[in-house]
Order: sequence, then C-alpha cells, then structure tokens
Amino acid sequence: MPISVGIISGRSTQIEQLVKGAGMRPIVLQAADFAGHGRSLATAPDVVLVDVRQGREPLSIIGNMKRRHPEMGIAIVVPALDPSLMLEAMRAGVTECLIEPLTQAAIEEAVSRVVVQRTSHAEGRLFALIGSKGGVGTTMIAVNLADAVARKLGETLLIDLQPTGDAAIFLGTEPRFTVSEALENTHRLDKAFFHGLVVRMRSGLDVLGSSPRVASAPMDLRRLRDLLDFAMHTYPAVVLDVPRDSPVLDSLEASGVFIVVNHELPSVRNAYRLVSRLRPRYAERLSLIVNRHDKNAEISISDIEKATSAKVKHTFPSDYKQALTAMNRGELLMQSPGRLASSFQAFADTLIRDKSQPAAEEAGRMFGWLTPRRSTAE
Repeated sequence: MPISVGIISGRSTQIEQLVKGAGMRPIVLQAADFAGHGRSLATAPDVVLVDVRQGREPLSIIGNMKRRHPEMGIAIVVPALDPSLMLEAMRAGVTECLIEPLTQAAIEEAVSRVVVQRTSHAEGRLFALIGSKGGVGTTMIAVNLADAVARKLGETLLIDLQPTGDAAIFLGTEPRFTVSEALENTHRLDKAFFHGLVVRMRSGLDVLGSSPRVASAPMDLRRLRDLLDFAMHTYPAVVLDVPRDSPVLDSLEASGVFIVVNHELPSVRNAYRLVSRLRPRYAERLSLIVNRHDKNAEISISDIEKATSAKVKHTFPSDYKQALTAMNRGELLMQSPGRLASSFQAFADTLIRDKSQPAAEEAGRMFGWLTPRRSTAE
C-alpha cells in the first residue's frame, strides 16, 4: 500500500501533483479538521505536509494534530530558512522541513525520512505496575525498575499516578511540578515544556511525581491518554506506578502490565481479582511480580500461579533492611551492589533485550531534520 500524505496548503494542487508523481497517495485536508476539539480523523495519513509559505498560522494546529494522532509524522514547507520559524515548528512536533522550490524528488526524500522517524518513535514502550494490595512494595519496584531501565537505554520516564504517591521520597527529591500540572497543560506539551516539569536523575531517569494534593475529581482519562501518547513518542520506555482501584489500565494500552504480589493470602486473593479484570484487555502482556520472595514460604510460587491463573514474570529477593535503608536515604538500589540491585538489573535486561538502539543512530534521527532539505531541480 502506498504511503498516504496529507496536504494542508492554499496551493494544494501543486503539492498534490508532486506527491502523486512520487508514487504516494495524496489526501487534501483542511486546517479546520484539526482545529478546536473536533473528532480525530477516521484514518490518519502516514505523513502530513503543512504549507506555511503564506504565513505561520497553520503551525497553530500542529499541536492538535500530534495530540490526536501522535503516530502521524509532520513536515512543513517554507519559503526560506527562518531560524525562529524552525524553532517554533520543532517545538510543535515537526521533524522535516522543505524549502522552495519544491521538486518531486525532494518531497519523496523528506516523506521517506519522516516515515522512518515515525516508526522509530512509535517503539516507545509502556510498562505499568499495580499492587495487589497496599504495602507489597509496588512503588519501590517501579522506581528502581525505571532507574535500571534508564541505565540501559539512557532515557526513561517514571510517572507516579498514585494519589499523593511516594516515588519522590524514594528518589530523595521534591518535584516542583507534578502529574497535575502535566494534565492541566496537555495542550502545551512539547519537549521543552515537558522537561521543565520532570526531575532528571543521574541515570537518565526523568520523574513526573504525584501531586501532593488529593484530587477532588476523577482523573481525566482523555488528558492522561494525551500525556502518555506524548511520553511514548519522547522516551524509549515509560514506567507507571498505578493505583489498583484506578480505571487507567482499563482504557490504555501497555507493553507489559505487572501485578505485584507477595507470599500472603490477601495479596494473592486480590491479585486474582486484578488478573480477572485485566486479562481480557492485556492477555499475555499481563503477568505477576513476586516481591520479598522466600523460597521457603508456605505459599509457593506455583501456588501463586495456580491461584491467580497467571505466570510469575520475575521475583525480587527479600531484603527489607536494604530497601528500607535506601528509601530513608533517598537512594536508588542500583547505587550500591547487592541482591536487589542485581535482580533489578536482570529484570530490566529481560524487558529491553534486543530492543535498544545505538545512541548515535537515535540522535541522528532526532536532529537530522534541522538541516532543511532545499529542493533543487536536477
């Protein structure tokens, strides 16, 4: 099937002819298709060319385009190189720039690059951890797993969705901004704005902490989807600490959902209820994590799997003293050697095996668009 190219332009006929000549399928769109809070397109094109040769006004709709269709690549057509225009476009989510005069070859080359970038950005994976009951160590696992993944991939985002959650305490930090500010400003999300909201750790882990305020209304799932769509197109991996009574996982997609249990009957019973609720949506992507594992426990791993009808993906050894000391000091377990650190590293390796990409290659995809593609006739 040919690549579909949306066109937003006052001179759409010219671009349409060039797109057809390149063997691609043009789709003429209107700016009104993305203005305000209208519905998303039933079928989004692979790439959209936004023509700003007659003014910057079309840039104002790019934010809406990216929020509704985060997988869609966007390129702009400009009359000449303008640093301020390119900076504005980059912040809006544009990854390619074409300068007049346009040619078929230049459009074909630019669209091909955007498709490659779109495919690579879509590979960001979302891992959600949910506790079977309070006190099983879900936040400790989420924080240290995210840190271990970040040490492998270079960049990972941890989002604490727990009401007045404690992830920041485990990290020894006090975030100035939280999930609340991110959800209130989904219309402003770009890399520059978002990096001002998160706390960056030395490992490359970015943290979006829980709000210290008790929410007066349920979380807006539409805004949360917008936030997570942006995050997954910005980071190679996103880790969520999710409250067990939240409807979040009932409406989102995730690469892996892990229910945290231990060798206690109430924990196993609640894990069974969560598995029953979430399995229809996540199927094989749903599994268990056993925290404070004790091979001599009365309730064994096989008992847990049989009782919940779910597989145990990983076990973390019982070292309550080390975990408590690390939390009280605001330190991550990976900062000091031990069984827990090794276990987190092993689990992170399992999750990202054969998925990471060389940093230099990724950087080339991210910044290659900054050199505008001037169209020249052969």
